[in-house]
Amino acid sequence: MPNRFAGALTQDWEPVVIQKAKPKPQDLRNPKMVNQALRSGAPVQTIKKAEAGHNRKAAPAVSVKKLDEAAEPAALGRVSADVRHAIQKARLEKKMSQADLAKRINELPKVVQEYENGKAVPNQAVLAKMERALEVKLRGKVGK
Repeated sequence: MPNRFAGALTQDWEPVVIQKAKPKPQDLRNPKMVNQALRSGAPVQTIKKAEAGHNRKAAPAVSVKKLDEAAEPAALGRVSADVRHAIQKARLEKKMSQADLAKRINELPKVVQEYENGKAVPNQAVLAKMERALEVKLRGKVGK
C-alpha cells in the first residue's frame, strides 16, 4: 500500500496569465489579417521588395557579348572549305546520307549538316569520329 504524505497539506497557487499566441509568419502576410489589423488600428509595416513577383534576375550592367568581344576580338574559326569537301566526298563515296553518318558517329544530323555547310566551329573529337567512320584524313597535314 502506498505511503501518504503525513505532513500538512497546503496548496501553493500561483496566478496564471493567459496570453494570445503570437501570429504566425504566414498570417502576417495574409491579406485578410492585414486588413483586419488596419481596421483595428494596429501598426502595420509594409515592405516592397525590388524584384517581388518576378522569376528573373536583374540584367547585368555590361553585356556579356561585349565582354567576350573585348577579351577575344577574333571570331572563332569555321570549318575550312577543303575539310567540308573532303567530308562530303567521302560520305558520298560510301553512299551514306548525312543522317546515316550522324548515326554512325553518334551525333545529331544537324552537326553533320553544319560541318558540310561550313557553319560549325571545328571540334577535334567530332572530326576524329568522322575520320574513323569515313576512313579519311580530315585533320593535320595530309602528305606525311
